[in-house]
Amino acid sequence: MAAAGDLLNLTIAHKIAVNEDFELKKKPIPENSLVGHVKRIVHQAFWDHLESELNAEPPKYEHAIKLFEEIREILLSFLHNGGSWLRNQICEVLDTDLIRQQAEHSAVDIEGLASYIISTMGKLCAPVRDKDIQELKVTGNIVQVLRQIFHVLDLMNMDMVNFAIKTIRPLLQHQLVDYERTMFQEILEKTPGGLKQTTKWIRESLEEELLSLPETALTPGAEKTSKANLSPTLVLNNSYLKLLQWDYQKKVFPETLMTDEVRLQELAEKLNQLKITACLSLITNNMVGAITDSQPEVANRLKRISAVLLEGMNKRNFNLKEVLTSIGVQTCVEINKNLLERNLPTLGAEVQANLVGQFSSIEEEGNPIRSLIDKRIQLYLKSLLSLPSPPKCLPPVPGGLALIQQELEALGSQYASIVNLNKQVYGPFYANILRKLLFGEEATGKAEASSSDD
Repeated sequence: MAAAGDLLNLTIAHKIAVNEDFELKKKPIPENSLVGHVKRIVHQAFWDHLESELNAEPPKYEHAIKLFEEIREILLSFLHNGGSWLRNQICEVLDTDLIRQQAEHSAVDIEGLASYIISTMGKLCAPVRDKDIQELKVTGNIVQVLRQIFHVLDLMNMDMVNFAIKTIRPLLQHQLVDYERTMFQEILEKTPGGLKQTTKWIRESLEEELLSLPETALTPGAEKTSKANLSPTLVLNNSYLKLLQWDYQKKVFPETLMTDEVRLQELAEKLNQLKITACLSLITNNMVGAITDSQPEVANRLKRISAVLLEGMNKRNFNLKEVLTSIGVQTCVEINKNLLERNLPTLGAEVQANLVGQFSSIEEEGNPIRSLIDKRIQLYLKSLLSLPSPPKCLPPVPGGLALIQQELEALGSQYASIVNLNKQVYGPFYANILRKLLFGEEATGKAEASSSDD
């Protein structure tokens, strides 16, 4: 449990540092859910009870005093170390002992206290809450006013948390590498075998590299030498390339990449869609390139159609073959429409059937066009990982990927950024694993002592 807590802290710190837009948001409870129904009943019961107390003869103030005490503590929490004069004023006006004495003589000015609270909230709130504060007005229904005050205080609390996140982000970014490495080492010390999946991930890449060597290098006498001659950087980079083809539903993710699992999964899903789009573009160019080459707006329109229809293609219930057939039909419609506008003969039935058939076949395993596009994208991403960080310029995009060049470059830059930061943080752990896999147990270091093999 201690290690789980450390991992949670590590994950949150990582999200704050790498995502400039990261902020906490209050997730609303669905109104029609059981939790939402229970919450609504309980809250309404509380406010109804408060209203009955205040309307009693004589009025009862005990629950109202507890609310003022809670409001006082919330307002004081917004002040941190500063605002001593305002702190003293809040404590003086919302002095619950004094309010109790006033209640004994039925002399509590609830409307006056509510007005003071609203005024103080206006001094402490972020500009984005000015409108919410202006809408808080003391009316005859004081219970409704208090209810709205608590609602706006909740919003102000979230604003304060996000302000703190924004304030701490530069410090985290400056110290992120050392912080994450230290935190991860502490996690490993609490969880023996904490690098099991990372070791397995790197070993798979190493074994693939060995299989790609000439057969003479894999003889019993030469295998050890071949391992020693393998580039650790090449093995590690090929491991990273696997992350964009990972089966996120079935395979366990490497421990050293847990903080980026969601971001990498999103990139992998985007990349899958780009691959299909590139395949469709290549087939279209091969069959009717003379039309699309001279009409770039047609190619761009077909690209937009594909993007819309392929949205959500990574969901389990997505029927890729059916969608590809629909894209093929729509492509024929768009091309024929363009040809008619230019007074040119439309595509024949045989050409249209051939184009639709080739589109739908992309879904089949081992499709040559899909394999070709996949190899070219892998080549581009591999070249990205070999560049220094940050790169002076991006590598050229291989042929056949021109239509997705802009999206591929943006995705590749995000991917390389994740990988380069991960290398900085976890490099020593990877080095120990690679030394063990390539040269044996002798090179074990502190991080390796915390990891285990399968």
